[in-house]
Amino acid sequence: MPKIVDHEARRAELAEAMWRVVYRDGAAAATVRSIATEAGWSPGALRHYFTTQTELLAFALEHVMAKATERFHAGDWNGPVRDTVQRLLEELLPLDQQRVREMEVWLLLAARVPADPLARTRVAEADDGVRRATELAVTALADAGLVAPDRDVPTEATRLHALLDGLALHALLHPDLMPPDRVRAALAHHLDDLRRATRPPAADTS
Repeated sequence: MPKIVDHEARRAELAEAMWRVVYRDGAAAATVRSIATEAGWSPGALRHYFTTQTELLAFALEHVMAKATERFHAGDWNGPVRDTVQRLLEELLPLDQQRVREMEVWLLLAARVPADPLARTRVAEADDGVRRATELAVTALADAGLVAPDRDVPTEATRLHALLDGLALHALLHPDLMPPDRVRAALAHHLDDLRRATRPPAADTS
């Protein structure tokens, strides 16, 4: 009788092996050969699931997004809105070893976007998740009266998305200049600044 292979279970096994390699040695070390060795497979068997490095990185990014979703659902989002928004957005920044490794995967895949449709699709999906988070954050702040009335919520969500991308990239590439405390402070300053009106109040001419 032919052996029945549970492909989803094997993919889950590969995901765990892949993240052991990534967490220990960095995302750039996640090659077909290194992951096959970690999982106790032959490289040929692994290539049944991933024929290119981009496919491997795309799989890794899918795992990143799944882990981020798990953290979101497991998080404690009670408390003052301003504090909750800060904690939510910090989940999207490389402030610990796990999130640094996740960001490395995103960066390696993002470098392939111009030439690879699969990379473009996966990175766009990840970016869309960040965009939704920033829209949720700014809307929650606005509903709580923590955004100045003359500020446009969609525009502020776009600015916040750009800030998160910039902070994440700087924290990853220049950890000596942008340690976690400085990243958190920059984000906090931006969120607090949303309360400030962009235009002075109209003069009373009565």
